[in-house]
Amino acid sequence: MSVPTGPEQLADEMENQIKSPDPRPGAPPEYNSHFVPGPPGPAVPPPAGHPGGLPVGYYSPHQPTTFPLYMQTGGSHPIQYQPGKYPAPQHSAPIVWMPMPTVMPNCPPGLEYLAQLDNIHVLQHFEPLEMITDFETNNTYDIKNNLGQMVYFVTEDTDDYTRNAYRTLRPFVLRVTDCMGREIMTMQRPFRCTCCCFCCPSTRQELEVQCPPGVTIGFVAEHWNLCRAVYSIQNEKKEDMMGVLGPCSTYGCGSDSVFEVISLDGVSSIGSITRKWNGVLSAMSDADHFEIHFPLDLDVTMKAMIFGACFLIDFMYFESSPPQRSSTHD
Repeated sequence: MSVPTGPEQLADEMENQIKSPDPRPGAPPEYNSHFVPGPPGPAVPPPAGHPGGLPVGYYSPHQPTTFPLYMQTGGSHPIQYQPGKYPAPQHSAPIVWMPMPTVMPNCPPGLEYLAQLDNIHVLQHFEPLEMITDFETNNTYDIKNNLGQMVYFVTEDTDDYTRNAYRTLRPFVLRVTDCMGREIMTMQRPFRCTCCCFCCPSTRQELEVQCPPGVTIGFVAEHWNLCRAVYSIQNEKKEDMMGVLGPCSTYGCGSDSVFEVISLDGVSSIGSITRKWNGVLSAMSDADHFEIHFPLDLDVTMKAMIFGACFLIDFMYFESSPPQRSSTHD
């Protein structure tokens, strides 16, 4: 009887390890667990249009196309959950952005959207925290066209103390971003002291509009009037270009408040800024809905100035007023 040599013995041992103990056809083979893991593979970026690691309920402003807020993580088959074991996914309405226009000559970058529109809707987000705690939060707005497509997204950038100490009189910075997340416009309101005579020029409210940020294209200036809201829309040299005439009462319950945009001579009507009445929501919160109309062929910078005037009007007349402090006397 011959003794197997070294190579033959090694081959028999490898054959015994690989061979399945179950001779039945189709039985899965048994593999030994003695393996060395290899190096990790390269990171694969998420597919185009995927919001990545953003939390559920937040849409990414970096994609101009339509995508749902909740997306499947991969695979061609839908994800199924066992009832009672996993939470059901949150299905939210998709965010539809207006198609990105082509670059236009003599147009500030980002204003190409306004050049194609003759009206827009300004929709302020509803903040339940403000109603429950009376804590003023940063305002956020969706800007949409008549088709319900997103045009811009506007966010307020003000610290907590300034917002809650000065409320409607607070200075603020509003940042306007497009579908790519680029800040294409900035609006700044300086603080104006109202403790002196209300007809003094230093107490009148003003809004500066920059497009692109850092380049001033105009101002919205308040004018004193005993009966109604009056503003002038000015160019970068503070020269009056148009006027805005508000209603005698901006707090009309059950009806819209219309601010008419007029020519300097007061004869021609150019457009309007209308605060829509939303029923109980308008009465109990400051989540407002504005509709802005202007001529399609109006200069795009003047469209941006009318757009900016809407926010100064909102903060002055339709934000929550400062809390009343009760004084005690001994």
